[in-house]
Amino acid sequence: MVQPHIHLSEELGVKYAILPGDPGRVTHIKEFLDNAEEVTFNREYRSAVGSYKGVKVLALSTGMGGVSVGIALEELKNIGVKAAIRIGSCGALQEGIKIGDLILCEGAVREDGTSKTYVKTEYPAVADAEFLACVVEAAKEREYPYHLGIAHSHESFYHDEADEIAEYWSKKGCLGADCETATLYTVARLRHMKAASILNNVVVWGEDTADSIGSFSEGEDMSYVGETREILTALDAIVKLDERSR
Repeated sequence: MVQPHIHLSEELGVKYAILPGDPGRVTHIKEFLDNAEEVTFNREYRSAVGSYKGVKVLALSTGMGGVSVGIALEELKNIGVKAAIRIGSCGALQEGIKIGDLILCEGAVREDGTSKTYVKTEYPAVADAEFLACVVEAAKEREYPYHLGIAHSHESFYHDEADEIAEYWSKKGCLGADCETATLYTVARLRHMKAASILNNVVVWGEDTADSIGSFSEGEDMSYVGETREILTALDAIVKLDERSR
């Protein structure tokens, strides 16, 4: 059955999905896939399928925010996807995290809106342990700079208390801020899917978010390098997870 939003069906026959936010990032992912071909593009959901080291992989953009991620996961579950990994951008919440460094998310603070519609906030948003282990192993093998810890998933960039909230969660040890990881982890766990999240840092702690994101959107410097790093780390992790399931 063709799903109403992602416009994909179980006939695709894929178990693994890599989930960028930006539809444009699907093009970047395709560069590393064999026999890559675009499948659909509806709303924020742009998809392509190909293989990486012999493993069939779906790339599906999810847009911005937890609502779109939640819809994507529900419909991916319906077509037979067993594991999904987010590759996204974030702003650092700690000193020492450079532009292009990867944040490998063990869990996320659930200050998004979507996950709260599924389950009480006491329910944790955590990565699948086996999948996360594959991600860490992949980053180590490629010798990419990475930081392992907790993300803060929020609901909006532009609100009056943004700086105060960032400072609060920085003091609590969160490494970076995004809008989607908490939803991904919560919904995936409830739907018995494996999930992991890799964030590419595009904002140094203490710098202006708008200025840094502007540079990132132009594909400049280490931000683009970090995007390549997270794509390859995610793809390697999928292969490792597939090997463990055989």
